[in-house]
Amino acid sequence: MVASVTFAVIVLALCISLSSSFISPSLITPRPLPAPLMSSPAPPNPSSTPSAEMERIEKIMTIELRKQQKISSELAATNSKLKKLEAVKMAYLKGLSLGKDANEKVSETIGRSVVKSMCWRLIAGSVTFATSLKFSGSMAVALKVVGSDFFTKAATMFIGERVMNKSQAGREGGGDAAGRSIGKALLWRLFAISNTIVAVVFVGKEGWAVAGKIASFDAVVKTAMMFFYERVWAKIDWGKEYDIDFLI
Repeated sequence: MVASVTFAVIVLALCISLSSSFISPSLITPRPLPAPLMSSPAPPNPSSTPSAEMERIEKIMTIELRKQQKISSELAATNSKLKKLEAVKMAYLKGLSLGKDANEKVSETIGRSVVKSMCWRLIAGSVTFATSLKFSGSMAVALKVVGSDFFTKAATMFIGERVMNKSQAGREGGGDAAGRSIGKALLWRLFAISNTIVAVVFVGKEGWAVAGKIASFDAVVKTAMMFFYERVWAKIDWGKEYDIDFLI
């Protein structure tokens, strides 16, 4: 019995020694876990730094605030005018007279003056080209005269429109009366005749006789054309601003 126990102990010891010799230390030693992958931070973009972004936002805010102030001012003026008209309307409905001295002021915007000047220059320039070609017989002369006329007369007519806009003479019923249109056509023609003669003589290099014929033809045709041109624009409300004061 003792011998069998001793034999079993010896066999167990041999098995333990053999198993420990075949096991690699690397299998027993725990391996370190791999470090987590970390992306390197992107280099800062100079154009998108906080200070640059804030400056850009502040500029946009400043522009929008200016727009808001302008719109608010226009809205306040419109509301004030509406309240005034509403008060006059209610007073009239109650039987009060509005009076004969109602003061209605009409003014034209800069945009309206620009469009009027450019449209008229296209119409009048076509007539000037035809008359210059007819009396000079030269395409080059006609083009030179029209070219010089286009810019000088467009600019001067715009200035004339802005000057006339300051006067209420001949304005009634929210627009220009026929007398005002005639006056504007005649005043403009006096300047335009001088301008055309100078353009034909000094730009087109033609004689005074040819210049006189062109200017004389323009004086008749364009004065009538401009009168009707003004009458058409008198019926167009675009670009008009009204300021009405009623006496009750």
